[in-house]
Amino acid sequence: MKKRLGFLDRFLTLWIFLAMLVGVSIGYFITNSSDFINSFSSGTTNIPLAIGLILMMYPPLTKIDFSKVPQMFEKPKLLTASFFITWIVGPFLMFSLAILFLRDYPEYMTGLIVIGLAPCIAMVIVWNELAEGNRELTAGLIGINSLLQVFFFSLYAYFYLEIMLPLFGIKGIALNITIAGIAQTVGIYLGIPFALAVSSRYAIKKFIGEKWFNQQFIPFVSPITLIALLFTIVVMFSLKGEMIVDLPLDVIRIAVPLVIFFAIMFTLMFFVSKKIGANYRDAVALSFTASGNNFELAIAVSIGVFGINSGQAFAGVIGPLVEVPALITLVNVAFWWRKKYFKQQPI
Repeated sequence: MKKRLGFLDRFLTLWIFLAMLVGVSIGYFITNSSDFINSFSSGTTNIPLAIGLILMMYPPLTKIDFSKVPQMFEKPKLLTASFFITWIVGPFLMFSLAILFLRDYPEYMTGLIVIGLAPCIAMVIVWNELAEGNRELTAGLIGINSLLQVFFFSLYAYFYLEIMLPLFGIKGIALNITIAGIAQTVGIYLGIPFALAVSSRYAIKKFIGEKWFNQQFIPFVSPITLIALLFTIVVMFSLKGEMIVDLPLDVIRIAVPLVIFFAIMFTLMFFVSKKIGANYRDAVALSFTASGNNFELAIAVSIGVFGINSGQAFAGVIGPLVEVPALITLVNVAFWWRKKYFKQQPI
């Protein structure tokens, strides 16, 4: 029997739409609401929003058993293919799509590039479970990708935004970013929840027990990600209430390259995995890991580097709205491909 999403996750797209509506309503109907929200800012950092973004990252990181990371080296072909497509092909593909579709919208273009720099480490767990992929392989890949994001995201961002963009003739974008600046933002929004997740996971299992950790603690903290995401969306859209007229077209502009990215990355990883001998469960784990993006981190970095009112941050918020229906569709595609290409393998 196919697994089903929980009530909150199953209607995630609806909750995001409602959060956008609430945020826009606040910004449009409540006078000086944006000034009130910005009064809690320090530089480009909004303090309540920073707390929300850190809370957004904490639960998915807590679910990862980093002790499984070394097991990935027992499958060198799969690991090599996953690394190359996820970290080399993926960012360049998103970079290319951003230039192709959003060259005339530099803030959205930059935001889309930031989205493409890090693979998903949260919702990929949901998609893999629904498609009946390899849970252990997914956990290992998430562990590796989480560590790589902590140490290399800032270098990737600097490379694509400061070096690659001028090579493609795109100038005049005032980025004003440094490796240190991005590293500081990544350290706050990924490093802090990473440290909290690892320490709390170890402490709870050691002093209270693994059973309580899995059956009580994880279910308790899991909804925090959705709550924090919705809170972020409400705050951000409340700052754009008077610009709502442009929202439908802007959403479409950002959504088109994202959908193309999801489709290409999933298909490429799936058939490369099949070609090198992966079974269905492994191919699904690799494909969803490669095709999803870490929108939480993209939102956090865009807010921290470009500001809460930036088009880059807006593009990051639109990401989950597009990802949910697109990846649910790919779950059904995975089952169709299993019947077509892996029918000889036991289910």
